[in-house]
Amino acid sequence: MASPMSGIFASFQDYLNTEQELREEIRNIVKDIEQTAREILTTLEKIHHEGGIQEIPASCQRARTLFGGIREGYKKLAEKIPEDQYYRYHDHWRFVTQRTAFLASLTIFLESGELASRETVAEMMGVKIQRDAGFHLDLEDYLMGLLQLSSEMSRFAVNSVTCGDYLRPLQISRFVAELNAGFRLLNLKNDSLRKRFDALKYDVKKIEEVVYDLTIRGLKPGTSSTSPMVEEETSDKA
Repeated sequence: MASPMSGIFASFQDYLNTEQELREEIRNIVKDIEQTAREILTTLEKIHHEGGIQEIPASCQRARTLFGGIREGYKKLAEKIPEDQYYRYHDHWRFVTQRTAFLASLTIFLESGELASRETVAEMMGVKIQRDAGFHLDLEDYLMGLLQLSSEMSRFAVNSVTCGDYLRPLQISRFVAELNAGFRLLNLKNDSLRKRFDALKYDVKKIEEVVYDLTIRGLKPGTSSTSPMVEEETSDKA
């Protein structure tokens, strides 16, 4: 005859087995999301290659198609996570969610030059934005995605010049400067978020150096005495 204690610990083991199975299912779903995110990143990273700037519309269209797989993955996660236990398992998808938020923000910037709102990013991912609505895009994950975007923008500014696009670094400089100003309005308590924000000033500085180099070399649009705009004005006066 089994003792009462044996019955108690047997129930514990059943609970642990169920918990382990759930976590394994979550890990498998997250792996699929990560794979799709890598495909999106590979698609969008073409902007850094020679001729990639001309392919931005096609790259963004391809990325949006791949986001269908992202939405499917988060739908599966939402179905697996018990109600009100989002943060119990959050660490499983925290990194990939931050990466996906970055990819969505990058796609929006390449399409429009605008900052992607949390609502827009959540919609692209197929999740909610309110905690009480269920599976959602955590605010800190969204902000971390924006900080990853700033690093990508500093790289893009340099490579744009290499590709002969001298106007884009100016657009990037304004965008990242406004992003930096926005983050400075926040009183960040999260350690990892605050540390990542500290690196934003280096992204701003790197982009400013690119713009400065363009200016002193006379390559900044509208600053060169040989620019088409100046030549046209000189011709009109004559």
